[in-house]
Amino acid sequence: MTTKSPLPYPQHWENVADLRVFRASAEEWEKLIAWRTDMRKRGWKLLKISSEGPEVVAIFGRTKADREAPQP
Repeated sequence: MTTKSPLPYPQHWENVADLRVFRASAEEWEKLIAWRTDMRKRGWKLLKISSEGPEVVAIFGRTKADREAPQP
């Protein structure tokens, strides 16, 4: 028997990165293109995107080393 993790990403990701999980409908996700671009400019990378029923689940992350580096 396997159990599904309540996290939408592997637990060990937390050891090396700051993570942000974003949930939205597909329509809302499409409208957020400027926000997604801003996240990338701030050093966040889209690590995983999936769907859970009607929701889009997006996981953004940046390594803890990147967090400590000054952002331009």
